[in-house]
Amino acid sequence: MLGEFATRTTDGEPLGQAVRAMLSERLMAGAYAPGDKLSLRSLAAAFGVSMMPVREAVSRLVADGALEVTPNRALRVPVLDVARFRELTALRIEVEGLAAAWSAERRVEANLAAIAEAEAGFRVERARPAPDLALTVAINQKLHFAIYRAARSPMLVEIITGLWLKAGPILNLDMATNPARVSSGTGERYHTAALAAIRARDPAGARDAIAGDIAQACDYIISLGRLPSN
Repeated sequence: MLGEFATRTTDGEPLGQAVRAMLSERLMAGAYAPGDKLSLRSLAAAFGVSMMPVREAVSRLVADGALEVTPNRALRVPVLDVARFRELTALRIEVEGLAAAWSAERRVEANLAAIAEAEAGFRVERARPAPDLALTVAINQKLHFAIYRAARSPMLVEIITGLWLKAGPILNLDMATNPARVSSGTGERYHTAALAAIRARDPAGARDAIAGDIAQACDYIISLGRLPSN
């Protein structure tokens, strides 16, 4: 928690920036679902800060398209229709596939260790009789970003972060709400393939594994019928 009357964190980071980072992590990890309404007051209480840094953080996230203000001035997580979700998925496949390919070419041993640790964590949690679905989503996000950071391109990771701010809540419709989906092992197979390709310095294999993972999740989410058609 951050002190309510602090204006900066202990490392000198502006408090609004720190709140934005924490809220962004929640969005990317699927802590909120599409359509969820958020209260500035409840966010301030959750983060242990005053309203001012929350307003600053929220304003930035609204500008980024990660949150939206409805006509009645309510703050909520955007609801994407099927067409926009497919467009987001196509962008993710191209950009995240590129990052995975670069990771296979540029990764160092520390990157490989981080990817392997997250991949193993996902496998262990997925294999439990009753997986923690929220934790599974969070580990999935950790694994993907370990792969993308291995591309050693901060600019590319920044672009991907922007895409995940929009995609993270929709992942709730996949792993975070369906135990059978997690236990099926589909995502795990793509993760294992991505790790193997990055370890073997196989850019095409890494790209294909990440693209496949993103595409199959998209198809499944659309099949649930919960996204508006227009």
